[in-house]
Amino acid sequence: MVKVNAPRTPTRPKQESREETGDHGSDLSAKEGEVVEERANLRALAVYEVIRREGVEELRRPVASLWWSGIAAGLTIGFSIVGEGLLHTHLPDAGWREVVESLGYSIGFLIVILGRYQLFTETTITAVLPVLSEPSWRGVGALLRMWVVVLVANLVGTALFGAALASGLFLPAEIGEGIFAISRHLAELTPQDAFLRGILGGWLVATVVWLLPSAEQARFGVILILTSLISALELSHVISGSVEMFTLLFAGEVGAGQAAAILLPLLAGNIVGGSALVALLAYGQVREEMTEPDGDQPSLKDDTAPESLRGPA
Repeated sequence: MVKVNAPRTPTRPKQESREETGDHGSDLSAKEGEVVEERANLRALAVYEVIRREGVEELRRPVASLWWSGIAAGLTIGFSIVGEGLLHTHLPDAGWREVVESLGYSIGFLIVILGRYQLFTETTITAVLPVLSEPSWRGVGALLRMWVVVLVANLVGTALFGAALASGLFLPAEIGEGIFAISRHLAELTPQDAFLRGILGGWLVATVVWLLPSAEQARFGVILILTSLISALELSHVISGSVEMFTLLFAGEVGAGQAAAILLPLLAGNIVGGSALVALLAYGQVREEMTEPDGDQPSLKDDTAPESLRGPA
């Protein structure tokens, strides 16, 4: 007689806790939960907090660090004009040439942003968000000091690069002609045009900063596409534009007054586009979700900022 075992009552596999899976709405394995966490888009509040913390750290950097990083950015952004001039020289004179040559304009921005150099137009959002979240005279003082140091350092760098381009010693003559042809377009703007185009140019650069925390592997593409739009749409950026104006200035094609009449409205437009619009809108969409930062989060109220960057409390 064959002995038949009684059927076993199926046992329910042990469920992992929701804390273990990292999921609060469905039964996922721990590994699946990790995948979900990795692929989930960052909330706007998380993006805001990443940029705010970066801004706090930048505001607390020593002036010397800001200065040399700003000069490096000013020198490096000149390669945007070189890249655009190179493509302008070698592409045929067709209707699509300006769109394609605008890709060369992204070169300097790619190096500056990925290299973490201090570019003034980036600080119009990164350094503003900490001050919006924790308003104080100390924060305003640190913001203004940073803006002045970085802007002057950027302009020193672009002036050096512009002088090098104007000398004609460093590049083939045909590429130099392409650079001058592009630079003359900026010199033709009226102050009003420079201001209005600067608003949209500042908006695009600040948008790049806003997108980078969630871009991960797409950082290169985000910078390439959005900064090339500045050139393709004939918008303006005060730091790259100053390379063009300094090139024409040192070559004797424009005077200092004409250069200032374009760069000053352009600077104002970039600040409005980057700070007043993007930073305020970015802050506005998360303001109601924010809570008081805990003690582990970097804050402008910390007393660890360098003396040179402290204002009145």
